[in-house]
Amino acid sequence: MASGGGLLDATGAFRSTIFDETSALAARHGAVNLGQGFPDQDGPEAMTEAAVAAIRSGQNQYTPAVGHPRLRAAVAAQQRETQGRELDPDTQVLVTCGAAEALTAALLSVVKPGDDVVVLEPYYDLYAAVVSFIGANLRPIPLRPPHFTPDPEELRQAFTPRTAAVLVNDPHNPTGTVLDAATAEIIAREALANDAVVITDEVYEHLRFDGAHTSLAAGGGRSSLDPELAAAIAQRTLVVSSASKTFRATGWRIGWLTGPRELVTGARAIKTYLTHSPAAPLQLAVAQALENPRPWVEDLAAEQGRRSALVVNALRDLGLTVADPAGSYYVVADFSPFHDRLGVRDSLELSPSLIEHTGVALLPVRAFASARNAALYDGWMRVAACKQEEVLVEAMNRLKTSLA
Repeated sequence: MASGGGLLDATGAFRSTIFDETSALAARHGAVNLGQGFPDQDGPEAMTEAAVAAIRSGQNQYTPAVGHPRLRAAVAAQQRETQGRELDPDTQVLVTCGAAEALTAALLSVVKPGDDVVVLEPYYDLYAAVVSFIGANLRPIPLRPPHFTPDPEELRQAFTPRTAAVLVNDPHNPTGTVLDAATAEIIAREALANDAVVITDEVYEHLRFDGAHTSLAAGGGRSSLDPELAAAIAQRTLVVSSASKTFRATGWRIGWLTGPRELVTGARAIKTYLTHSPAAPLQLAVAQALENPRPWVEDLAAEQGRRSALVVNALRDLGLTVADPAGSYYVVADFSPFHDRLGVRDSLELSPSLIEHTGVALLPVRAFASARNAALYDGWMRVAACKQEEVLVEAMNRLKTSLA
């Protein structure tokens, strides 16, 4: 099972992730690390102060396994305001140790060995690992460069009676794209037709540049889907999000899962035996941030949009093909014109070569893909544009000096 999740190398030994390998190499060479997607600034000051206050006031013991009541209520209120969803915080909200645990609990609760899980590719590497742990089959549908959209018929045909779940990441890591209405409709109709559960990874929900994010589970007339279809798919959708990206608190590991009572109940049963509960004072601090989102959340997407645009323009000045990002932290560009100059065969070799020759760390998009489709993304590199602007300017200048 581990081999199917990309956990083993060609010799059968357990391997480290490309994130760890790239970051270690970047540190050795003093490179600007635009490989991993974490910011270099803190979140709202009021949130960090709330964490300190909670610790000092004795909020340091276990919370209920489902999460602190205040945080569950804050998540439910946030979903009502942004997505028109009416959630019972006691039965339809589950607090987890980051989005990773929420995704793991969701998959373990609805997928059995031998089932199929449809996913839009490239994808966050955790997806394949957990599906592999279960003994299920990942069915990747490629988002095809340069616009990173799926073939509609290929997506439809991926669904069969064996499909237990479909994983949707929106806004998308690593491509920066957002789910279009036509693709959302195909996913909703095919999931319903095949009795599959939709699991949406929405950790970048507040980092969309071209308008407000709309969840597949959105209610209150906010969905792009036909009202009847929207209501039906909402009853089969588990939504994952976290404080990591919205509040620049990736190290806190505070996430949540929301959805229909029966689906959340299943995930809750699994989650209880994974970690019990996240850190109590940090749950209270995130609750404070969710209760007081303005102006932080409004400013977040605009600021990230400026940073992503800076990277897009710099890479285009190098003559590269760049996909226009609509959300998330990431920009992807085709670096294949530099393969010959740097003496590399593919983007897996290009990544360490860029670190050594330019002093900039980027990740190859093919590392986010299945072996079957990896070549489709060769040459494409992911830039984590979530650092401060002066860091991004330095990285782009290094690339220009070395490659222009």
